[in-house]
Amino acid sequence: HRAHGHTLARGTHPNAVMAELYGKLEGCSHGYGGSMHLYDVERGNLGANAVVGGGLPAITGAALSFKLRGEPRVAVAFFGDGATNIGTFHESLNLAQLWQVPAVFVLEDNHWAESTPESQHSPIRDLSKRAEAFGMKVMKADGQDVEEVHRVTQRALKYARDGKGPVFLHVQTERLVGHYIGDPQVYRDKEQLQELQETRDPITLLREKLGVSDEEFEEADREVQELVDGSVEFAKAGTDPKPEDALNNIYA
Repeated sequence: HRAHGHTLARGTHPNAVMAELYGKLEGCSHGYGGSMHLYDVERGNLGANAVVGGGLPAITGAALSFKLRGEPRVAVAFFGDGATNIGTFHESLNLAQLWQVPAVFVLEDNHWAESTPESQHSPIRDLSKRAEAFGMKVMKADGQDVEEVHRVTQRALKYARDGKGPVFLHVQTERLVGHYIGDPQVYRDKEQLQELQETRDPITLLREKLGVSDEEFEEADREVQELVDGSVEFAKAGTDPKPEDALNNIYA
């Protein structure tokens, strides 16, 4: 799911992420979050949301709290192109711009809302125009270029942190696999998909730019696989929550 990579990038250990996917108490959300709602508040991760566009209002609210407290922090939301059709998207951007809060709204635009192509769910091709309609600052990046994403993200964060208002970061990317594991993708052109996989894989592109040898790449791949395997074993050996634990942390 989208949040898995973001959670790892924020510094949550793979063991804690995998344990959460297994619903264990050792998970980063102590088994309450699972795959689609995992969170890690200690690392500033307010949580993913299975509801499309459901997390955006929380980010606007978090950014407002940073502004009111005078904290040099930035709230960041991640979402796909399908979410730009949802009411909470427009409401969140509207208030973020109105209140000039330190937020960055990251659109991971892979041109597919599950199995629906962008041309069938949006009347415009440049989705950043939806942010421009609110007067919001727009920045764009090629999502297949790791270094460019890093550079533009740093600019966006600085803009928001300097008190200039929110930023809409439009990341143009490609979906190289299915919406879920086992997705047959019968709705996609197979030749076009194969071409994208062969020419637009960000890992391959970065590897070529850095001049990473086959030996170096294979060694790094082995290290990652060992880390993943270790996290799976950690999760399997984790503690199952008790039925009564389901009643904890309920506030409404």
